[in-house]
Amino acid sequence: MKILIVEDEAALQNLMTRALRKEGFVVENAVDFSSAVDKLDVYVYDCVLLDIMLPGGSGLDILSHIKGMNRKVNVIIISAKDSIDDKVRGLELGADDYLAKPFHIAELVARIRSVARRSQADGDFAFRLGNVVLEPESRRLMVAGREVPLLKKEFDILKYFMQRPEHLVDKAVLAEAVWGDHIDQADNFQFVYAQMKNLRRKLSDAGADIEIKAVYGFGYKLTGR
Repeated sequence: MKILIVEDEAALQNLMTRALRKEGFVVENAVDFSSAVDKLDVYVYDCVLLDIMLPGGSGLDILSHIKGMNRKVNVIIISAKDSIDDKVRGLELGADDYLAKPFHIAELVARIRSVARRSQADGDFAFRLGNVVLEPESRRLMVAGREVPLLKKEFDILKYFMQRPEHLVDKAVLAEAVWGDHIDQADNFQFVYAQMKNLRRKLSDAGADIEIKAVYGFGYKLTGR
């Protein structure tokens, strides 16, 4: 899962970034209104942790901007302003949750995972396709009932594709989603090719009835065998 933290308090931003990366999330940061909007216009995120009081503007205006982009993005408002009016306004604008400062990191992680579960159409926080089941919370891959060990980036790549079956995915978009912002500007994508080669081999060796096909000149597509 790729997360954008929009927070101008440096100590809190650093604390959240370190903690969430330890939990396996890809984390990027914005420190003010304009940098947050710029990142949202260029990059795609699964969840935005959004402060209300920001240099240059209101987090509620950023929330309105996100909802106007017609993207599926979970938003958790994180603010010291714990008034009922702010909470109601944020939820009315489409925020998925509201967490008042100060808070425990464990609660933040639980809230992120909770909104991610709710965003799944069937409420089942596991991705299922053919004989393959991918469990994000336990980070397990099951093929025909047997567990298949994956490295962290292999798991993240497969998760990205399991969320987008039969969709063509550009290699630069994949790199940005799994490795973070600006990696799409890399001179080459050998690191993507190496991880993808290993993942495709593991799926084939395990007897998965799905495969990630290379689409010449574009990228990859997850499809059934």
